[in-house]
Amino acid sequence: MKSSTIAPTAQESSSANNKIIRHLAWQVAPNLFLSFKYAWAGVYYAFVTQRNFRIHTSIGILAISLGIFLDIQAIEMSIVVMTCAMVMVLELINTAIEAVVDLTVEQTYHELAKIAKDCAAGAVLIGAVAAVMVAAFILLPPLVERIMLVM
Repeated sequence: MKSSTIAPTAQESSSANNKIIRHLAWQVAPNLFLSFKYAWAGVYYAFVTQRNFRIHTSIGILAISLGIFLDIQAIEMSIVVMTCAMVMVLELINTAIEAVVDLTVEQTYHELAKIAKDCAAGAVLIGAVAAVMVAAFILLPPLVERIMLVM
């Protein structure tokens, strides 16, 4: 593949060995499978490198498991799942923004870089607080009821 080519041609994409070569990161994925592979690579990267993403994932699994254990209604369960997903999505966006800002400013300090990073982190914070409130409204009442039945 030529380095000046923007996207692979049909002939290049379906070469004899079906080997896909990504010379430039901004090229469009030639098939749906690779699109999912790249997306999963981003989730994996965040899980491996970002402590907060692991925390949000663990709390999300706990909240969903608690919802299943408490046998909450489907609509309530969907709200819990969507809220957990929202926090994880915000954390992925935060990670992406931080990476782009770091790439741009390199090892120097810039006030606008600080603002971008702080605002992205603030979005995650607001999402996490909202998730805690959703959990309190949906999961706490049936949990307290179960605890009271045991006592």
